[in-house]
Amino acid sequence: MLLDFFERSSVLGARRAGLVGSINELARAFRRHGQPIIWVRQEFRPDLEDAFLEMRRKNLHVTIAGTDGAEILPELERHPGDEVIVKKRYSAFFRTNLDSVLAGLEPSCIVVAGINTHACVRTTVIDAYQRDYDVVVAADGIASYDRVHHDVTVDYLNGKIARFLRTGEIVALLARKPAGRGDRPH
Repeated sequence: MLLDFFERSSVLGARRAGLVGSINELARAFRRHGQPIIWVRQEFRPDLEDAFLEMRRKNLHVTIAGTDGAEILPELERHPGDEVIVKKRYSAFFRTNLDSVLAGLEPSCIVVAGINTHACVRTTVIDAYQRDYDVVVAADGIASYDRVHHDVTVDYLNGKIARFLRTGEIVALLARKPAGRGDRPH
């Protein structure tokens, strides 16, 4: 949910308000139920030394450290106590401290929202599944600039690797679960 992606894609730009609304609704519900929120953002050095191979080959400068484009959309409701993970590849798990953050939280389930479905969402969800997390994807909180690959990814993941639920369904699940560490989606 970084500024560069929404400013560089008219497809994502058109979905911005709806995605922000869904993600903010989830964040509010998680806070109401005392559940942590982890924001993930991507950034690379201006010389692209830490960027992935395609970016270096094509000299693609996107989500560059120190630029507004590498920042999470300002209209997303972030709080000072929220965890922020900075990643260098599609998966939020790859060479980040997300494993250790989640180990401290002991979630039985995690909820994923964001962009791009076919890349960052897909690899993060698969990596979470590989770590034996029950994964829920906020169906109305994901999007991609590439509709075909978005649809293929949803078809591939849904019901096998993750459950796709709408924000309202996730909020209802949060409200029904008994209190207790690890009992609610994170």
